Amino acid sequence: QVLAYNRHTFATASQRLVIAVTPAPGGEAPFQAEFLVGNRDVEELLPEAAREMFLQASAGLWERGDLHVVNVTSALDRGGRVPLPIEGRKEGVYVQVGSHSPFSPCLASAVSPQSRARCHRGQRPLASCYDTFAPHFSIRWCNLTLVRPPCPPGSPMFPLCPLVSPVSTLPPSEAPPRELLSPFLVTLLVPLAVAALLSLLLGHLMCCRREGV
Repeated sequence: QVLAYNRHTFATASQRLVIAVTPAPGGEAPFQAEFLVGNRDVEELLPEAAREMFLQASAGLWERGDLHVVNVTSALDRGGRVPLPIEGRKEGVYVQVGSHSPFSPCLASAVSPQSRARCHRGQRPLASCYDTFAPHFSIRWCNLTLVRPPCPPGSPMFPLCPLVSPVSTLPPSEAPPRELLSPFLVTLLVPLAVAALLSLLLGHLMCCRREGV
């Protein structure tokens, strides 16, 4: 149910939409990569043309052609900060791309322990495919997340299967309620008490310290 209101007349309207969700023809993509695009807002990547351009850049990076966009999320919804009102500053957007093909060696090297260590030192991770997104998309490679399907326990590749744990997309928990009465009273009563003492002192000096009194 979508609710809307007119800011000028405050009139409201509602409409109920029925959305049918069907599985993808080939099933859910088991290999997914999530990129943080720093020079875009979420509205700029919602049109199909922009997503196709991003998929073309991802295809050159992934070395596969069966890519599709799984999710597009604003960085503000993932704990990002609102940018300063300066021209050219963007909110940032997370774009999740899926495929049925394994990751390319470049993507795997970008999330390797050596690359993570370089990110902690403020350096770029080890990868040789940065230029596939330039100049349209500025990817923050230290925020790259790869999710691959789990391997069965008896698989010989089992130790190498959990490449990177998926990032939790749950919203932050609500802040606990705070007691604001005591700080409010202190903030209000202390200046009033000081003002009352100063008023009494001034009144005493002006009324009781006059000549002849």
